[in-house]
Amino acid sequence: MTKDQKNEVIELLKGKFTQYNNFYITDTESLSVEQVVKLRRACFSKDVEMKVAKNTLIKKALESLDSEKYAGVFDSLHKVTALLFSENPKEPAMILTSFRKDNNNEKPQLKAAFINGDVYSGDDQLKQLTKIKTKNELIGEVIGLLQSPAKRVLAALLHHHEQKAGGATEEVAAAAE
Repeated sequence: MTKDQKNEVIELLKGKFTQYNNFYITDTESLSVEQVVKLRRACFSKDVEMKVAKNTLIKKALESLDSEKYAGVFDSLHKVTALLFSENPKEPAMILTSFRKDNNNEKPQLKAAFINGDVYSGDDQLKQLTKIKTKNELIGEVIGLLQSPAKRVLAALLHHHEQKAGGATEEVAAAAE
């Protein structure tokens, strides 16, 4: 690989790291070509970008952006590395979990994940990452919590109104007799 090609890859990676707040670093070393193609297809279908690059180029791209911010990621840059970029912080975790289940395999291994400034290191973090709530899920929960008291007040008022209306109907029926 020439120096110009390396610089091109570094610039491409810098663009991806700037574009996405979330990325996963996985070890795809023991996967067959067929399995890598399946993984790429799974990522593509869920709007997750998968890039494979040399660890030194990944590190140079991250260092040129903000070496302190990404310091926790550097230890995971060894062996064969595939990067998964996504707007949704849990989608790559879901893809990896599903891929492993479908292939009865513990591969690809999660080396690290960078989620909105936080670093999750090690494959044991994968299950926790599948439980991360997306922005829309959190907004939905907050709206549900805000609506809940209002619904209770409306139900109580409606119940009180129905009781009054029911009592008035009984009085009218008694008077008519």
